[in-house]
Amino acid sequence: MNMSTHRTGLRGLIAAGLFGVLASGFSAVSAADPNNAGVTVKYSDLDIGSPSGAEVLYERIRAAAQNACSYFWFKTDADAARCLQNTIAKAVTKVNQPALTAIHDAKVKASMPSPLVSQSR
Repeated sequence: MNMSTHRTGLRGLIAAGLFGVLASGFSAVSAADPNNAGVTVKYSDLDIGSPSGAEVLYERIRAAAQNACSYFWFKTDADAARCLQNTIAKAVTKVNQPALTAIHDAKVKASMPSPLVSQSR
């Protein structure tokens, strides 16, 4: 066996291996789904039954959701906002505390655009 043939074959094998590793890395990134991302928000130090404790927890959830959604690339700002809204809503639902739900509902209503009023004559 010729020494140059051995080196060329080894280079090809290494190149194929590197390509395989890179391709699998890209497929993992493209398969990432923001709906399945997970972040733990601790709140054992809070009284989430009180409005002030629920407000602190809501801000922690919002910050964690913003951080989690920032790991993804979205085609539009609306998609990024939807990720943030859905992530917060899922966390609030999971905690299942009336004071936290009330804060979330108030913030969602405040951020919704007001309907246009039509005047008919």
